[in-house]
Amino acid sequence: MSALARRPRSAAREVSLGHRLFRWNMVLLIGAVTLVSLLWGANQYVEVRQQYEDRVLTMAESVAVMETVQGALETDDPAEILAPWAETLREATGYEYIMIADSDGIRQSHPDPEAIGQRPHLDPAPVLAGDTWTGVEHGHAGLTMRARVPIFNESDEVIGFVSVGILASEVRLASIGELPLIFGVALLAVGIGAVGARLLARRLRADTHGLEPREITALLDGREALLYAIGEGVIGLDSEGRIVLANTPARQLLRLPEEHLGRTPAELGLGAEAQAVLSGPDAGEDLLLSVDGLILVCNRRPVRVREDDGGVVVTLRDRTELTRHSDQLDGARTVTDGLRAQRHEFANRIHTVAGMLELGTVDQAQAYLSELSLATSGADAEIAARFQDMTVAALVLAKSVQAAERGVQFNLSELSHLPEGQPHDLRDDLLLVIGNLVDNAMDAAGPDGAVELMVRQHGGEMDGLVEVRVIDSGPGLDLAIADDVFSIGRSTKDQAGRRGLGLALVHQACLRRGGSVSVDTEDETTFYAYLPARQDVTSS
Repeated sequence: MSALARRPRSAAREVSLGHRLFRWNMVLLIGAVTLVSLLWGANQYVEVRQQYEDRVLTMAESVAVMETVQGALETDDPAEILAPWAETLREATGYEYIMIADSDGIRQSHPDPEAIGQRPHLDPAPVLAGDTWTGVEHGHAGLTMRARVPIFNESDEVIGFVSVGILASEVRLASIGELPLIFGVALLAVGIGAVGARLLARRLRADTHGLEPREITALLDGREALLYAIGEGVIGLDSEGRIVLANTPARQLLRLPEEHLGRTPAELGLGAEAQAVLSGPDAGEDLLLSVDGLILVCNRRPVRVREDDGGVVVTLRDRTELTRHSDQLDGARTVTDGLRAQRHEFANRIHTVAGMLELGTVDQAQAYLSELSLATSGADAEIAARFQDMTVAALVLAKSVQAAERGVQFNLSELSHLPEGQPHDLRDDLLLVIGNLVDNAMDAAGPDGAVELMVRQHGGEMDGLVEVRVIDSGPGLDLAIADDVFSIGRSTKDQAGRRGLGLALVHQACLRRGGSVSVDTEDETTFYAYLPARQDVTSS
């Protein structure tokens, strides 16, 4: 059983994310539909009321311009004509009442015969002044929607007015008639929304693999703690090559800016070598990458998410210091091997002298010792004279012995000169550069070949620089690799085993100090390295 399957009992009583999402969606949906329905109903009531206002106003205006009405108001007894006529018109049109009054405001027609000849309860002065009015008022039949329109004669004089009304309850009933449609549409919207909310909840549950928010939070916290607790750099890229995660060591090793998420290595300005390592389509083990003086070992592994391309995850390890210490250890081993070889050679010569003495050839033994003393003291004296720094002198001496064992002629340039008191960091870089360049030169020259070394300091101890030049008599450097011979993984030797770090380390050491290294392949293969005494770029 997985850790995620072993959920606590309290989790069983919790409402799942899908149910909570469904409930909240339904609450929001019902609230929104209710609000829209209310607005729709209110708008419908306003439209219906406006329609009825237009109807009563149109009816009043139509009555006001009829010749029968205008002619009757000019007679001595308008009510005799207008009362039956208005009642007939009212019954035919379905209005609640049609009332016609003369210029004095006296009713000449009314649904209630007893009201004929009386004045209205409301002041008729505005309409008799020629103004048209619509609105809701209380009358003999209750609350009605009315329209009052003045009646003009041929001389445009107001000779009376018409008041047409309809019950306000009729307007409400007409508005209520639209409620079934509004209610049906609201129910349909809620039903469709409920189905959509259920599908959305299921989709979300599938996308989150059935995990609840607290479980997702726990996984995220665990992932963040894991990523930022490990010492190695971890960087993840999606299927489109964009960076989606990078822990602190990865950002420090690759010099990533703060705003790096969602951007590709090319957009971040990383070099072509880094882009190839991070964005490559295939898996890679122990890939070497050089970034700002650092040598990184990278492992790239593609990620599959349910058979889909999920991008890649790249782990980064800083191998710079380990490689430097290993190279210094190789230098110390070279010195030790040289001393061991000298010890064996010294023992052989002692045995030779002892044999001569046993044979009684004292003169030959004495001459042999004198010859050995001159040869040995001459080589050692030359190295000691040119290199006052004993550490560098010991390495050069060991390399000369190593060259003699391999049958390579080792020559020290007469221009070589290195005073004592070199800074510790410069001495370490010199040991790295000299050791790697001489080893490569001896490998290239081979037996019966020749190697020449020159180490010379220019300027003072604080503002000068040390020049290292190594020449070999080998077959020369392949032009195919001459341009990138200092890149990590590029070797001047065969490609068997882990090769291609020596010259890369030399290049990094020179760049770290603000110097340079180059190679000349015109006549003999010559490597030039320049190391300033003061370090301009701090080593990481």
